[in-house]
Amino acid sequence: MPASDAPTEEQLLLAGCRAQDRASQYRLYQRYKSAMFSSALRILRDRDLAQDALQEAFVDVFRQIESFRGESALGAWIKTIVVRSALRVLRREQRMEVYDQERHPEPLVAWHDNLTGEALEKAIGELPAGYRAVFCLIEVEGYMHREVAELLGISEGTSKSQLFHAKKMLQVKLHHLYA
Repeated sequence: MPASDAPTEEQLLLAGCRAQDRASQYRLYQRYKSAMFSSALRILRDRDLAQDALQEAFVDVFRQIESFRGESALGAWIKTIVVRSALRVLRREQRMEVYDQERHPEPLVAWHDNLTGEALEKAIGELPAGYRAVFCLIEVEGYMHREVAELLGISEGTSKSQLFHAKKMLQVKLHHLYA
């Protein structure tokens, strides 16, 4: 067999996971846990809940590994499972907040030129859970409104509205930091 036909490390890891090899499962978990934890944490904004979502997600990954067909990158497939797990935890914790215009006024504020990633991360973390989930899924994870609506069980219009209001709230929060 020519060297170019040799299975990749990822293919070997997948084969081991499909065979329920604990060492392969552990290596897969180690390879992806940090990035996937970050995705869950952005949605849940609680380290313990994010860890719970990550554990539940990897249980699902190992249960569903046979269904991975390689049509996308393995990491993207795992991330989808992690995001769904985080959203289940979010719903279970009943942290989705319905938009209330009286509680969240919408003044127009421009982004500050000296905006830092740390300030943005802090402001995102202070958003109501529903706004934060939609914002992170669309603006950070790259999902489309249609996909977010399906994941969250909301309409596409609600997803767009939640994103609009999340951005407005972020503008207000960041304006206060730099005012």
